[in-house]
Amino acid sequence: MPYRSSDKTRQKKDAKRTAMMQAAVRVFAEKGYHAATIRDIVAAAGVAIGTFYFYFPDKETLFVHLYEETADFLLQAIRQAISSRATLPQQIAAGLQAYVNIAVFEPAVIQLLLVGGVGAVPSLTVKQHEFREKLVQIWQRPLQNADTLIAPQNTQRTAEALVGGFDEVVLGLLRHPEAGSQAGTAVQELTRFALRAVGYTGS
Repeated sequence: MPYRSSDKTRQKKDAKRTAMMQAAVRVFAEKGYHAATIRDIVAAAGVAIGTFYFYFPDKETLFVHLYEETADFLLQAIRQAISSRATLPQQIAAGLQAYVNIAVFEPAVIQLLLVGGVGAVPSLTVKQHEFREKLVQIWQRPLQNADTLIAPQNTQRTAEALVGGFDEVVLGLLRHPEAGSQAGTAVQELTRFALRAVGYTGS
């Protein structure tokens, strides 16, 4: 019986923490880091302010932790999508589809990673650099594996350029009033763009 009680207590705490994290993503995306307050976050999560301080000492610590979790989520989604396909065109399309799906259905996640944290939190600089490096590596790997089917090139530089281009289009998509209906076309156009950019010679 004591174990069950402890387990239930832990589940309640986990649920509160999850609700607070989800609310924080939305609040930071809507208001930006500096304008968002701890009271905004707990109000959106429906928890007491003491619950916030139970998990985090301040807003900056929460933001950095949130950034790390969100970055890992996006990286894993794109990595898994790419690894599930065999050819370069399929890999690029699958990776982009995963990225665009998250952008359309969880736009606050993309806002947090690409906009909300930029320059807002000095302690986040290293985390942002690590995230970008990992993202570039994910896109570089299929290029390296398809080296006989693409033009000779520095695949790291190419991947860096592709990542920047993908981000710009996805941010533009999020500003579109009908982002969901434009998602499929965006994936197709970006896939064709990427294949042209790397000089893909396969069929």
